[in-house]
Amino acid sequence: MLIGVDWGTTSLRAYLIGDDGWPVDRVEGRQGLLNVTDGDFEGVLQRAVSGWLADAPAGTPILLSGMVGSRQGWVEAPYVSVPATAAALAANCAEIATSSMGRVRIVPGVLLDDAASGRADVMRGEETEIMGALAALGLSDGTFVLPGTHSKWVTVSAGVITDFSTYMTGEIFAAMRDHTILSRMMKSEGDDAAAYAGGVGTGLALSGPGELLSALFGVRVRGLLGRLSEASSASFLSGLLIGAEIASAAAGRAEVVIVAAPGLAERYRSALATAGIANRLAPPDTAAQGLARIAAQLP
Repeated sequence: MLIGVDWGTTSLRAYLIGDDGWPVDRVEGRQGLLNVTDGDFEGVLQRAVSGWLADAPAGTPILLSGMVGSRQGWVEAPYVSVPATAAALAANCAEIATSSMGRVRIVPGVLLDDAASGRADVMRGEETEIMGALAALGLSDGTFVLPGTHSKWVTVSAGVITDFSTYMTGEIFAAMRDHTILSRMMKSEGDDAAAYAGGVGTGLALSGPGELLSALFGVRVRGLLGRLSEASSASFLSGLLIGAEIASAAAGRAEVVIVAAPGLAERYRSALATAGIANRLAPPDTAAQGLARIAAQLP
């Protein structure tokens, strides 16, 4: 038995996890680290899991992952450098001694810092979901995408995270839609599948990184020429950005595993299909599976 928590910036998902790695019970709320008053992380966690603590065997591990371990969170859990294994994540957990719950551990994030190429990147929380997706799907190798505000593309070899890249696709979409000249022609939140597909095709066809900047202005031009309505422009913009992301991140990949909630997963699934790249969806609750896999190797 394990109490595991996927604790992000805006939300908290707590799981009572069985021996098979799947949740027996769960609690979800909006108590992300931005909503924790006066730094009372212990109080928030205790209230979330108190119903389980009363019946849990003595010494039941409590393991947290996500932004709760960031510099702005409860306690900073230092990054583990790639190549990163589940064992390395377990060995480098930050520990907190609490008065109400005993010892609490926080999974570290993962760091890529390649001086030779100048590439540097970080992730926190996604490493746990990746470990869970591997366990749930019975995989040891593959390319994984975790779409979102900051999409992560992760390469795994023999169960080890060896490389990853972050794309600010979701954040750029929100900024362009809400705070640029494009916002003036996006007054409706319509979901237009045809416009989205058109945007994906345009993004996939870009031949260089600078072309995306021109294509973004092209969204406005399409509106001025009557080729995109206000109800369709946001869908086209979304497709354009996701198509450009996939053209870069998935180049040369035979298959991609999508780790995301159903709505966002479908957007990436259809875009990958348009690009001719095989894909499959990870099941829900990969964070719980990952927490269980890491907990099994705690010292």
